[in-house]
Amino acid sequence: MSRNIIIPYNPKLKERARELRKRMTLGEKIFWQAIRRRELKYEFHRQVPIDEFIVDFYCHELLLAIEIDGASHEPEAAKIRDAERQARLENWGISFLRFPDDAVINNIEEVLKTIETWIANAEQ
Repeated sequence: MSRNIIIPYNPKLKERARELRKRMTLGEKIFWQAIRRRELKYEFHRQVPIDEFIVDFYCHELLLAIEIDGASHEPEAAKIRDAERQARLENWGISFLRFPDDAVINNIEEVLKTIETWIANAEQ
C-alpha cells in the first residue's frame, strides 16, 4: 500500500514545525516513543507541514494523520478550527485519527491497538 502522493505545503511552516518538535506535549512524547521505531509497520513523522497546516504525526504511505489533542483543543473555537482544518486536509485524501492527550498518557496500548486496527482495515 504505497500511496505516497506529494502534497504541497507552505515552506514558511518548516521553522514552526521544528519548534513544535522541540516542544512536544507529554502525550506527543509518549506517542512518539511508541511509534518511532516503526512498531506500526509504517514510518511516521512528527509535526509535518501539509498544505497550510501542521499535523502532529503523519504517515505518507497511508495518508494518515494522527492528532494528539490536549487542552488547547478543548475550547469551542478550537474545535471548529480543528474540524475546518481536518476537512480541508481530508480533501487531499488524508484520513485522521484523533486521541485525547490523557488517553495517550494513561493507555498508550489501547491507542496503538486502535491504530493497528485502522491500518489492518486500510490494507484490505
